[in-house]
Amino acid sequence: MSYRAGSIPVVQMDEFWALIEASDAAAGTPDERLSWLTDRLAERPAADVVDFALRLDELRAAADTWRLWGAALLVCGGFCSDDGFHYFQAWVVGLGRAAYHRVVAEPDALAEVPQVRRLAGRPMRDWAGDEWPEWECLDYVADEAYERITGVPESIDAAIEARDRELSCRPRPEDERWDVRDAAELARRYPRLAALFPLPHRSGGSVWETARP
Repeated sequence: MSYRAGSIPVVQMDEFWALIEASDAAAGTPDERLSWLTDRLAERPAADVVDFALRLDELRAAADTWRLWGAALLVCGGFCSDDGFHYFQAWVVGLGRAAYHRVVAEPDALAEVPQVRRLAGRPMRDWAGDEWPEWECLDYVADEAYERITGVPESIDAAIEARDRELSCRPRPEDERWDVRDAAELARRYPRLAALFPLPHRSGGSVWETARP
C-alpha cells in the first residue's frame, strides 16, 4: 500500500523534522548531514528507523505534483527527469519543515529559498556538486542505519512490507498535468522563479524542446 497525502502521525513527524533540522545545524555539506543522520538513527530502535523511512515517503508523496515538477524544471533549465524530480523532492525535505510546507503549497516560493537564489544567474556548469537541488542519498540513510542495527543487508525492505507499505521509487503525480514547455504558462505559474531563471526564447512560444516529463 503506497501513501498519498493525507493524515500523518503528528508526533512521529515532529521527530522526523527534528532530525532533519538538527542535521542541518550540526553538519555542513549534504554528505556530512547524511553521515550525521545515519549515526543518529543507528543509535535508535530499529522500529524508529522504519518510521523515518515512512515519514520521508509520506512527505515525498505530498510533494509529488506537476506543480512542483514544473518549478523544478524551471530552476534546472529543463533538466529534471523522473529520477531528478524524485531526488528534488528529497532536497525540498532537506530544506526543513517551514520551507518544505511553503514550497509544496506554492512552488513559486522556491524563489525565496536562499539555496535557490544562489543558483540564479549562474550557468549550471558552474554549480558545485553540493549546490544542485537534489538529495538522492537521503533515501539510503534509513537502509544503512537499519543494516547497522540488524546486521542484515537490505532488511528494512521486509520491515516496511510488514507494515503493509511500499516506498515510492519514482514520481507519480496525480494533480492536473500541463505543458511544461509553454513559456507563457511557466511565466504565469512561476513569476518569481521566471524572473530569477529567465526562459530561453524559441519559436512558437515553446521552451526546452527535449524537456521531461
